[in-house]
Parts: sequence; C-alpha cells; structure tokens
Amino acid sequence: MKIITMKGSMFALVVALLISGCTPGTKPDGEGAAEGGDAAGSGATVGTIGDGGALAGSALEGMTISYEKNAINDPENVLSIKTIYFNFDSSELSEDDVEVIKHHGKYLALNSDATLRLEGHTDERGTREYNIALADRRAQSVKKLLLYQGASSSQITIISYGEEKPAAFGHDEDAWKLNRRAELVYE
Repeated sequence: MKIITMKGSMFALVVALLISGCTPGTKPDGEGAAEGGDAAGSGATVGTIGDGGALAGSALEGMTISYEKNAINDPENVLSIKTIYFNFDSSELSEDDVEVIKHHGKYLALNSDATLRLEGHTDERGTREYNIALADRRAQSVKKLLLYQGASSSQITIISYGEEKPAAFGHDEDAWKLNRRAELVYE
C-alpha cells in the first residue's frame, strides 16, 4: 500500500490549479484577427469575460474584450468602464477593478499614441489637504497597475481633485460612495 505524503498532495493540488487556470473564456493575443482584430499589430479582439473564466458571476461577466483603437467607446467592452470606486479612506482596488485596470493598461500598451488622465476624487469628509492626498493615492494605485501592464508613464497624467468635483451632491453614504473614485479620462 502506497502512502501519499502531504508534500506530494500539495504538489498535485498546485499542478491541478495551474492547469485549471487555462480557461477557454478568452483567446490569446492574435487569435481575434478573424473577428475583425489585427493579429499583427495593436488591437486584436480577444474575446468575452466570464465564459467559464475567473470572473464568471462578476459584474464584468459577458463584456467583450478588444484593444482596437475605438474599443474605449464600445459600451459592451470592458474598456467602457472608466470609473473605479473605493471604500472609505482607502486606495485599495477590488478584484473586478484590478481586472478592468489591467485591460486599460493593455489597451494603452497596444495603442502607444493613446493618452490617459487619471482624476482622483474623495467624498467631502476630511480636511482639504487630506482629501487631496487620498485622491492622489487612489490615482497612483490605478497608475501603478496600468504601468505594470505595459502602459508608458508618458501616456498617463494624474490630477488630484480631492472633494472639489463631486459626482453626487448629498451628505449621506449613497452620495459619498459615488464620490470616492478615480476616473480614467482618455484625451
């Protein structure tokens, strides 16, 4: 009788997880040329989020992925999401937000002439100075992930508005949630 050690079981689990990470939900770069993308250059059409992939069941499920020049204007494309919301007094990104920002970073990497302005915002609570700093941290956390995906720092500028440009006027949690954000503005 063969005894499987804990170490061997862990190795098998890691291998199984790595294999299961290869999902049919998205196509590798270059495989979208038949669907209108340009496999040789920027803008290959990549597929759809959630076809059995890691974000199935998320708010992004079913959205298309394309890095073509005009993809940022397609309301069905993940790149149409241009506002990232934050929790109170935080600059941490949610899993869905990380996924959205990764796609924007790849879009910028593939479209080197595209430029983006990151606008950081906060709700009205806190001092002006604190809110400017917090809004900057929010925009910087988005920028860091964009750069990690291949965007160039010359493509990205940051403006920290703090509480100066609210998306919602009100003095309750519903308004504050909408004001704690970073906006991706393509120029």
